[in-house]
Amino acid sequence: MSRARERVVAAALELFAEHGVSGTSLQMIADRMGVTKAAVYHQFPTKEEIVLAVIDPVLAELSSIAEAAAALRTPAARRRHAIAAAVDLVVRNRRLSRVLSFDPVVTRLIRQHPAMSPVTDLVDLLTGPAPSPEARVNLVMVAGGLVLAGAESALADVDDETLRAQLLEATTLLLKPRPPRG
Repeated sequence: MSRARERVVAAALELFAEHGVSGTSLQMIADRMGVTKAAVYHQFPTKEEIVLAVIDPVLAELSSIAEAAAALRTPAARRRHAIAAAVDLVVRNRRLSRVLSFDPVVTRLIRQHPAMSPVTDLVDLLTGPAPSPEARVNLVMVAGGLVLAGAESALADVDDETLRAQLLEATTLLLKPRPPRG
């Protein structure tokens, strides 16, 4: 990414933190940078493209996590790798999670993003083939909980290592494979 694009993304991220994605305009980004709106348009034709530039690295890392986990030999090893890597991703991106979590624009863009296909593979890896309702509910709780833990200001005083350990323990417990009921 060019230096000019990085500056736009950095200014946008600050404004997203202050006003949300929906409350941030391209003019606000230009004003924050001290440039014209045309200069911002030159780097990114739409605000959605700026949002994508902010979230693309995280989505790319999720894709890498899915690929690396899939390459491991056993289901247990794949699950351990996927859980640990996802927890690390959340902990490293706490600020970004706080800024972008639950924003409807971001949610829509993420759901439509091409990187979501490997994420679907990651979900399958964690729940197994034909997951039970319990496994599906647990995965949704874990995914939402991880995002919320990264975004939650009440946890801002918890250091990264403590947060990582607690998230890893809770996630591992919830996603532990269980024998089918019946």
